[in-house]
Amino acid sequence: MSRAAKQQLNDGPKIRKEKIIASKMIRIYCKRKHHAQELCEECRNLNEYVRTRLSRCKFGDEKTACAKCPIHCYTPVYRQKIKSVMRFSGPWMLLYHPLESLKHIPIPEKIKKSISR
Repeated sequence: MSRAAKQQLNDGPKIRKEKIIASKMIRIYCKRKHHAQELCEECRNLNEYVRTRLSRCKFGDEKTACAKCPIHCYTPVYRQKIKSVMRFSGPWMLLYHPLESLKHIPIPEKIKKSISR
């Protein structure tokens, strides 16, 4: 049995949400930078890579933001590409997907605890 076949793929709610947000950000980037209605080949490859890496994340639904993760599972080339996409698309998310962008903003634990009281 191959290593890939042995590895359990993650498909929990947090991973699914991360995949959706990443795909939306890549779509915005491609539309605004490459002027494409559909994802170009480069962005399609990036999207597939990100989705695969998220599915294979060692931490599953317990994962932190990839930038804060102690294990960098993206190759340096793809890490730089997704950083560029997120840096560019982040502000546009407020316009294109306002609810997702608000949900994606991390809330400090101190504030979460005071809200839940």
